[in-house]
Amino acid sequence: MKPVQGSLPDIMPVLSRGKHRTPKSGGCFMEFASYLAGESWSDHPDCTHPVLASLARMVNDCSSDDGRSRLALLIPSVIGLTGSDKRVEVVIALRAGCEALPVASFERQRALAVGILTCERNASVLDTQLADQMRARVRVALDQTPNAERWARDFMDSVHSWSQTKFTPRTADTIIRVAVQGIGEACIADPDARLYALLDHAIADSRALLGSASFTARTSNRTAQLPALA
Repeated sequence: MKPVQGSLPDIMPVLSRGKHRTPKSGGCFMEFASYLAGESWSDHPDCTHPVLASLARMVNDCSSDDGRSRLALLIPSVIGLTGSDKRVEVVIALRAGCEALPVASFERQRALAVGILTCERNASVLDTQLADQMRARVRVALDQTPNAERWARDFMDSVHSWSQTKFTPRTADTIIRVAVQGIGEACIADPDARLYALLDHAIADSRALLGSASFTARTSNRTAQLPALA
């Protein structure tokens, strides 16, 4: 299904960093998503895939105040994107790693290169057709950082147990955290724009794998009552 458009009220919510106990104390990206979905107030709602939600929380926290306010436009798009497809965590982690690698600091580039190669390997196991589609994105990112790729391949070859390492949501979260922090702290003109684009692209990737559930009437009614936080 197509994502719901125009689901936020005319008065946009003001997003803030971190976790909040109630709307009165502020709200982050995923907390507002939980509200719109008709769930209990939470930054870990059931309406969104856990790894996509993890990326959204990280992007929310690493954006500037101005950049964070623009993220509100994407909140409705994550609602209904959930499921048990194991490919989602690999695809989102790889997306984050590839978009961060060219701009991240040297220290983070090594970790990101290892993460990207790990994602590529696991994608090949899960879905060879999907792995083929992702290969061009991987190659573009690694070609911009050949030293990091070399180091990562040497590292993975030297750690013999690495090929047996299981890819888990925690693996994805680690890659996402390094990637988002790498973009947020990068010496580039507009890190906020790059963080927004990363989340937008990851939402599109998730929709391609999971589809998107439509809002219920209850959710639409809650939209009209959504508080604008200071």
